[in-house]
Amino acid sequence: MNRLAKQDEQVFKAIQDELVRQRSKIELIASENFVSEAVMEAQGSVLTNKYAEGYPGKRYYGGCEYVDVVEDLARDRAKQIFSAEHVNVQPHSGAQANMAVYFTILEAGDTVLGMNLSHGGHLTHGSPVNFSGVQYNFIEYGVDEETQVINYEDVLEKARKHQPKLIVAGASAYPRVIDFKRFREIADEVGAYLMVDMAHIAGLVATGHHPSPVPYADFVTTTTHKTLRGPRGGMILCKNEFAKKIDKSIFPGIQGGPLMHVIAAKAVAFGEALQDDFKKYSQQIIENAQRLAAALKKEGLDLVSGGTDNHLLLVDLRSVNLTGKIAEEALDEIGITVNKNTIPFDPESPFVTSGIRIGTAAATSRGFGLEDMDEIASIIGLVLKNHEDETKLEEARQRVAALSGKYELYPAF
Repeated sequence: MNRLAKQDEQVFKAIQDELVRQRSKIELIASENFVSEAVMEAQGSVLTNKYAEGYPGKRYYGGCEYVDVVEDLARDRAKQIFSAEHVNVQPHSGAQANMAVYFTILEAGDTVLGMNLSHGGHLTHGSPVNFSGVQYNFIEYGVDEETQVINYEDVLEKARKHQPKLIVAGASAYPRVIDFKRFREIADEVGAYLMVDMAHIAGLVATGHHPSPVPYADFVTTTTHKTLRGPRGGMILCKNEFAKKIDKSIFPGIQGGPLMHVIAAKAVAFGEALQDDFKKYSQQIIENAQRLAAALKKEGLDLVSGGTDNHLLLVDLRSVNLTGKIAEEALDEIGITVNKNTIPFDPESPFVTSGIRIGTAAATSRGFGLEDMDEIASIIGLVLKNHEDETKLEEARQRVAALSGKYELYPAF
């Protein structure tokens, strides 16, 4: 970054400071990951200069012959990974992908069934502060209060009662396997479309470590980062019968020109996901998450649903009399990055919360293994039980530094 350092010292310093933060802290935010240097090179390429409204072979600009190659590679690789009939790789984000599906099949005011945000859903699944909750009539389903897993009978009952045009499955903070076949059966019973937002689990689905929604859903949306370990962006997979409508909803419906440099990075990441070592990576994500869950329980911490089947876990902090806000700040202070998160039936507000969400995708990318999960859990337990004891916090800082120092991150930078 020699040119950047000379031209804009302020931006360069912020980037370097962020690199130091990522290297020195342990990243446990479930929606984050560390992409390969090849992905970053693609995203920082000359493709950022190119406008390419439209789709390969049908552009509204000249000079698109090479960006067409890149977009075709991204689409074809995604089809291969997920056995999808049609793929659109242009969405700028998962939220844009969800919006495009809604735009394709819904009218303002239509009824949709989606997961309650505080039970693990996403803002775009009908939150009243989001466009989805403003524009459409979302009815919420959630988890059982005792088991803390999705209550499919409740989903069925609400579907029968409200007759939604669309049912949305998928979550941003749900640690268990989702039964997509059951959702399909419920949708068929009431004549609804089924959309699955697999943003968090896409990498696990890619390698067969989580059941795929593609055979069951009319539409599948995802981000391309998180467990898929690509650039920040979105994607839609659908049946061929919806292909033209989905493409039209993205462009010219809700977006203009696609970000071809990001699509190039998506193509590179999808190529990586097709390799055998990515399967090993996905397996390690789950093993790390389950080891971390077991170790946190040994520290006396309660987990929503009792554990995890995927890359993330929710910690219920009421057993240690802390809020998510306090826990997030205390852990960040000693070098562990998590996010405060509501838990099902949370008595606290979303700005305070009773939980934290933890994920293992980024730490696994960095090389952390099972024994490291034991140490991380021990450090977390130490901090949460002694968050006002500076001596204990200093011990935690030193242990984080020792652990993060074992695994280099972007050594060439």
